[in-house]
Amino acid sequence: MSRKSTDYIIIHCTATRPSQDIGFEEVNNWHRARGWIGCGYHFIIKRNGKIEDGRTTDSVGAHCRGQNHNSVGVALVGGMDEAFKSAENNFTGEQWESLKVLIEELHQKYPDAKLRGHYHFNPDKQCPAFDVDEWAKTDFLWVEGDSLPDDEE
Repeated sequence: MSRKSTDYIIIHCTATRPSQDIGFEEVNNWHRARGWIGCGYHFIIKRNGKIEDGRTTDSVGAHCRGQNHNSVGVALVGGMDEAFKSAENNFTGEQWESLKVLIEELHQKYPDAKLRGHYHFNPDKQCPAFDVDEWAKTDFLWVEGDSLPDDEE
């Protein structure tokens, strides 16, 4: 089913340990086991920074209850500590670089879409294990927020 609008780009984590080097195949299997038609995310960013395609970007996702019809879902592999006890921002430098590139590309395609973390829509979630608002304000000129130290007023 095609999405009629794209109001959000939602960042997720796969809630896996940093030692779990997974990707589309594993996530696809997990989501199928839940009875879904396949991977609910549109993109998955592996530990090495490789971006793997999930659902096509014009498809309705299965990644954020209540927002699947109007959003694109991007998942970073990781987000839990090695003991699997708590959320942890353990993403690699390669993942951060790939995420920035992918978000810029998605912003070009969907310029009015707001960038959000899964936790914005479900306060019981810590996903994606980092503050999306703070990250976005420092990495993207098109996100309104605090000025950086050497920014001109």
